[in-house]
Amino acid sequence: MCTYYEVPNREQLVLHFADVPGDEWRDKMSPLYRGPFMRAQNKGRELVVGQWGMIPPHSKTHIPTSKEGKRLSTVNARREGMAKSWTYGGPWRKGQRCIIPAQLYVEPYWGTGKHIPWQFSRADGEPWGLAGLWSEWADPATGEVLASYTMITQNCDDTPVLNLMHRLDPKRPPNMQDKRTVVPLEQSDWDIWLHGAADQAETLIRIPLLERLLHRPLDSTIEMQLPNPQQEAT
Repeated sequence: MCTYYEVPNREQLVLHFADVPGDEWRDKMSPLYRGPFMRAQNKGRELVVGQWGMIPPHSKTHIPTSKEGKRLSTVNARREGMAKSWTYGGPWRKGQRCIIPAQLYVEPYWGTGKHIPWQFSRADGEPWGLAGLWSEWADPATGEVLASYTMITQNCDDTPVLNLMHRLDPKRPPNMQDKRTVVPLEQSDWDIWLHGAADQAETLIRIPLLERLLHRPLDSTIEMQLPNPQQEAT
Protein backbone atom coordinates (compact mmCIF):
# COMPACT_ATOMS: atom_id res chain seq x y z
CA MET A 1 0.00 0.00 0.00
CA CYS A 2 1.56 3.27 -1.11
CA THR A 3 0.82 6.22 1.17
CA TYR A 4 3.61 8.63 0.15
CA TYR A 5 5.04 9.86 -3.13
CA GLU A 6 6.69 12.98 -4.51
CA VAL A 7 5.40 15.00 -7.47
CA PRO A 8 7.80 15.92 -10.32
CA ASN A 9 8.68 19.60 -10.64
CA ARG A 10 6.64 21.84 -12.91
CA GLU A 11 9.15 21.63 -15.76
CA GLN A 12 8.97 17.83 -15.71
CA LEU A 13 5.18 17.92 -15.58
CA VAL A 14 4.98 20.10 -18.69
CA LEU A 15 7.67 18.10 -20.50
CA HIS A 16 6.25 14.64 -19.83
CA PHE A 17 2.56 15.05 -19.02
CA ALA A 18 0.53 18.17 -19.91
CA ASP A 19 0.24 21.87 -19.24
CA VAL A 20 0.38 22.67 -15.55
CA PRO A 21 -2.98 23.64 -13.98
CA GLY A 22 -3.35 26.87 -12.05
CA ASP A 23 -4.44 25.16 -8.81
CA GLU A 24 -1.88 24.60 -6.08
CA TRP A 25 -0.80 21.19 -4.84
CA ARG A 26 1.67 19.53 -2.49
CA ASP A 27 5.05 18.33 -3.79
CA LYS A 28 5.32 15.66 -1.11
CA MET A 29 2.08 13.73 -1.13
CA SER A 30 0.35 11.99 1.77
CA PRO A 31 -3.29 10.83 2.04
CA LEU A 32 -5.90 13.58 1.57
CA TYR A 33 -3.36 16.07 0.22
CA ARG A 34 -4.11 17.71 -3.13
CA GLY A 35 -1.98 16.60 -6.05
CA PRO A 36 -1.96 16.69 -9.88
CA PHE A 37 -3.23 13.82 -12.00
CA MET A 38 -3.66 13.45 -15.74
CA ARG A 39 -6.96 12.38 -17.29
CA ALA A 40 -8.47 12.23 -20.76
CA GLN A 41 -9.75 15.45 -22.29
CA ASN A 42 -11.69 14.70 -25.48
CA LYS A 43 -9.00 12.92 -27.55
CA GLY A 44 -6.14 14.51 -25.60
CA ARG A 45 -4.97 14.81 -22.01
CA GLU A 46 -5.17 17.35 -19.21
CA LEU A 47 -3.58 17.79 -15.82
CA VAL A 48 -5.97 18.64 -13.00
CA VAL A 49 -5.61 18.84 -9.24
CA GLY A 50 -7.60 16.71 -6.84
CA GLN A 51 -7.57 15.04 -3.46
CA TRP A 52 -5.49 11.88 -3.12
CA GLY A 53 -8.08 9.62 -1.57
CA MET A 54 -11.20 8.99 -3.63
CA ILE A 55 -14.40 10.36 -2.14
CA PRO A 56 -17.10 7.64 -2.28
CA PRO A 57 -20.58 8.34 -3.66
CA HIS A 58 -22.93 9.90 -1.11
CA SER A 59 -20.09 10.63 1.33
CA LYS A 60 -21.19 13.52 3.54
CA THR A 61 -17.68 14.96 3.71
CA HIS A 62 -14.60 15.14 1.52
CA ILE A 63 -12.92 12.86 4.06
CA PRO A 64 -13.81 9.43 2.60
CA THR A 65 -16.47 7.64 4.62
CA SER A 66 -18.59 4.52 4.17
CA LYS A 67 -22.39 4.45 3.93
CA GLU A 68 -22.40 3.94 7.70
CA GLY A 69 -20.18 6.98 8.27
CA LYS A 70 -16.98 5.04 8.99
CA ARG A 71 -13.76 6.68 7.81
CA LEU A 72 -12.11 4.87 4.89
CA SER A 73 -8.63 4.71 3.39
CA THR A 74 -9.12 5.23 -0.36
CA VAL A 75 -5.65 6.25 -1.60
CA ASN A 76 -5.15 2.75 -3.07
CA ALA A 77 -7.60 0.62 -5.06
CA ARG A 78 -7.00 -3.13 -5.24
CA ARG A 79 -7.15 -4.13 -8.89
CA GLU A 80 -8.83 -7.46 -8.00
CA GLY A 81 -11.99 -5.89 -6.57
CA MET A 82 -12.17 -2.37 -7.92
CA ALA A 83 -14.69 -3.14 -10.70
CA LYS A 84 -17.31 -4.18 -8.11
CA SER A 85 -16.33 -1.73 -5.39
CA TRP A 86 -18.84 0.83 -4.11
CA THR A 87 -16.12 3.48 -4.20
CA TYR A 88 -14.16 2.55 -7.33
CA GLY A 89 -16.62 0.56 -9.44
CA GLY A 90 -18.38 3.55 -10.99
CA PRO A 91 -15.18 5.30 -12.12
CA TRP A 92 -13.77 2.03 -13.49
CA ARG A 93 -16.91 1.22 -15.48
CA LYS A 94 -17.10 4.79 -16.81
CA GLY A 95 -13.49 4.68 -17.98
CA GLN A 96 -12.40 7.40 -15.53
CA ARG A 97 -8.81 6.22 -15.54
CA CYS A 98 -5.96 8.60 -14.75
CA ILE A 99 -2.18 8.76 -14.62
CA ILE A 100 -0.47 10.04 -11.49
CA PRO A 101 2.89 11.80 -11.99
CA ALA A 102 5.45 10.69 -9.40
CA GLN A 103 9.17 11.33 -9.24
CA LEU A 104 9.41 8.60 -6.64
CA TYR A 105 7.11 6.57 -4.43
CA VAL A 106 7.75 5.00 -1.04
CA GLU A 107 7.05 1.56 0.42
CA PRO A 108 7.81 0.29 3.95
CA TYR A 109 10.61 -2.26 4.39
CA TRP A 110 10.35 -4.43 7.52
CA GLY A 111 13.31 -6.78 6.99
CA THR A 112 15.07 -5.50 10.13
CA GLY A 113 11.96 -5.76 12.28
CA LYS A 114 11.10 -2.07 12.10
CA HIS A 115 9.56 0.24 9.50
CA ILE A 116 12.19 1.73 7.17
CA PRO A 117 10.79 3.75 4.24
CA TRP A 118 12.31 2.76 0.89
CA GLN A 119 11.95 4.97 -2.15
CA PHE A 120 11.48 3.63 -5.68
CA SER A 121 12.40 5.70 -8.70
CA ARG A 122 13.06 4.96 -12.36
CA ALA A 123 16.61 3.96 -13.30
CA ASP A 124 16.48 6.37 -16.28
CA GLY A 125 15.63 9.35 -14.04
CA GLU A 126 12.29 9.97 -15.76
CA PRO A 127 9.13 10.40 -13.67
CA TRP A 128 6.68 7.58 -13.11
CA GLY A 129 3.22 7.61 -14.61
CA LEU A 130 1.23 5.53 -12.11
CA ALA A 131 -2.16 4.05 -12.97
CA GLY A 132 -5.16 5.39 -11.10
CA LEU A 133 -8.87 6.21 -11.15
CA TRP A 134 -10.54 9.58 -10.63
CA SER A 135 -13.99 10.83 -9.74
CA GLU A 136 -15.85 14.02 -8.82
CA TRP A 137 -17.93 14.64 -5.71
CA ALA A 138 -20.39 17.43 -4.95
CA ASP A 139 -20.33 18.78 -1.41
CA PRO A 140 -23.94 18.40 -0.17
CA ALA A 141 -23.58 21.51 1.98
CA THR A 142 -22.14 23.93 -0.60
CA GLY A 143 -22.56 22.23 -3.99
CA GLU A 144 -18.82 22.64 -4.67
CA VAL A 145 -17.50 19.91 -6.98
CA LEU A 146 -14.22 18.35 -5.90
CA ALA A 147 -12.02 15.98 -7.89
CA SER A 148 -10.34 13.05 -6.18
CA TYR A 149 -8.23 10.10 -7.25
CA THR A 150 -6.73 6.79 -6.14
CA MET A 151 -3.73 4.66 -7.12
CA ILE A 152 -4.32 1.14 -8.37
CA THR A 153 -2.31 -1.61 -6.65
CA GLN A 154 -1.53 -5.17 -7.68
CA ASN A 155 -0.21 -8.32 -6.02
CA CYS A 156 3.58 -8.78 -6.04
CA ASP A 157 4.06 -11.86 -3.84
CA ASP A 158 6.26 -13.50 -6.47
CA THR A 159 8.34 -10.47 -7.42
CA PRO A 160 11.86 -10.12 -5.95
CA VAL A 161 12.61 -6.87 -4.10
CA LEU A 162 8.97 -5.74 -4.25
CA ASN A 163 7.85 -8.70 -2.13
CA LEU A 164 10.26 -7.63 0.61
CA MET A 165 8.21 -4.49 1.27
CA HIS A 166 5.46 -4.31 3.91
CA ARG A 167 5.24 -6.24 7.16
CA LEU A 168 4.84 -10.01 7.06
CA ASP A 169 1.48 -11.40 8.16
CA PRO A 170 2.26 -14.37 10.44
CA LYS A 171 -1.20 -15.82 9.76
CA ARG A 172 -0.47 -16.22 6.04
CA PRO A 173 1.96 -18.59 4.30
CA PRO A 174 4.99 -16.94 2.62
CA ASN A 175 3.54 -17.34 -0.88
CA MET A 176 0.18 -15.80 0.07
CA GLN A 177 1.16 -12.61 1.88
CA ASP A 178 -0.72 -10.41 -0.60
CA LYS A 179 2.13 -7.91 -0.84
CA ARG A 180 1.08 -4.93 -2.97
CA THR A 181 2.75 -2.59 -5.41
CA VAL A 182 1.68 0.27 -7.68
CA VAL A 183 1.09 0.02 -11.46
CA PRO A 184 3.66 1.98 -13.49
CA LEU A 185 2.64 2.74 -17.06
CA GLU A 186 5.12 3.27 -19.87
CA GLN A 187 4.57 6.51 -21.77
CA SER A 188 3.81 4.59 -24.97
CA ASP A 189 0.79 3.08 -23.19
CA TRP A 190 -0.66 6.28 -21.73
CA ASP A 191 -3.18 6.90 -24.49
CA ILE A 192 -4.44 3.31 -24.27
CA TRP A 193 -4.89 3.68 -20.52
CA LEU A 194 -6.73 6.98 -20.81
CA HIS A 195 -8.78 6.36 -23.97
CA GLY A 196 -8.90 2.59 -24.52
CA ALA A 197 -11.58 0.07 -23.61
CA ALA A 198 -11.58 -1.60 -20.19
CA ASP A 199 -10.14 -4.85 -21.52
CA GLN A 200 -7.28 -2.94 -23.14
CA ALA A 201 -6.59 -1.12 -19.89
CA GLU A 202 -6.60 -4.41 -17.96
CA THR A 203 -3.65 -5.69 -20.02
CA LEU A 204 -1.55 -2.75 -18.81
CA ILE A 205 -1.87 -3.67 -15.13
CA ARG A 206 1.40 -5.54 -14.73
CA ILE A 207 4.54 -5.65 -12.60
CA PRO A 208 7.29 -3.23 -13.68
CA LEU A 209 10.53 -4.61 -15.11
CA LEU A 210 12.92 -4.85 -12.18
CA GLU A 211 15.89 -3.53 -14.15
CA ARG A 212 14.02 -0.22 -14.46
CA LEU A 213 13.86 0.27 -10.68
CA LEU A 214 16.20 2.13 -8.37
CA HIS A 215 15.58 1.60 -4.68
CA ARG A 216 17.19 2.85 -1.46
CA PRO A 217 16.17 4.06 2.01
CA LEU A 218 14.37 7.40 1.92
CA ASP A 219 16.76 8.42 4.70
CA SER A 220 20.17 8.34 2.99
CA THR A 221 21.93 7.98 6.37
CA ILE A 222 20.61 4.40 6.64
CA GLU A 223 22.94 1.91 5.02
CA MET A 224 21.21 -1.30 3.98
CA GLN A 225 21.37 -3.70 1.08
CA LEU A 226 18.49 -5.23 -0.84
CA PRO A 227 18.86 -7.57 -3.82
CA ASN A 228 19.97 -5.84 -7.02
CA PRO A 229 17.05 -5.79 -9.49
CA GLN A 230 19.38 -6.27 -12.47
CA GLN A 231 20.85 -9.38 -10.87
CA GLU A 232 17.40 -10.67 -9.95
CA ALA A 233 16.18 -10.18 -13.55
CA THR A 234 18.94 -12.28 -15.10
